[in-house]
Amino acid sequence: MAQTIKTSAHVGPSPLGGKPFVSKWSSRYRGATVQDLEPPAALSLNPSDPISLALISSFERDYTHLTIVDSDTRALLGYVAIPVLQAQLDSGKVKPEDPVSKAMAHFERKGKKYKVITMATPLEELEAFFEGGASGTGQKQEFAVVTDEDRRFVLGVATRSDLEEFVKRRPA
Repeated sequence: MAQTIKTSAHVGPSPLGGKPFVSKWSSRYRGATVQDLEPPAALSLNPSDPISLALISSFERDYTHLTIVDSDTRALLGYVAIPVLQAQLDSGKVKPEDPVSKAMAHFERKGKKYKVITMATPLEELEAFFEGGASGTGQKQEFAVVTDEDRRFVLGVATRSDLEEFVKRRPA
């Protein structure tokens, strides 16, 4: 059953600077932050972990994205999108016993600006990030890695669908 969501769009300067951002759901946020989405705790794997572990772990927790961290430094290296991983398995590109590093998407840090998303990030900024306003590339994003203020720890992953579900539950 489809649900229609009425919104009054917020038009104004982007909370991220640069191009103006138009929020579809600003009337529903009312000061809410990423913490209000209650993102589940992050599940991070190491690049050497087998793909089968990534699949089992994601299915057990109903996660669509898993973060990949360095086994020694715990530095964030990239992520695995489970739907993409499943397609790679189905096509024979990777095997369940292959390391996650063979299928992961790497984060590009050098020369790239990126938006830090924390539990205190306003939902307007998260929406702008998903719409490509904060990624610097103008490309839409499906998820955001939520970290602490100092970017030392991965706390969770917030998805576009998490934001959409929040808006559906929030009265107008």
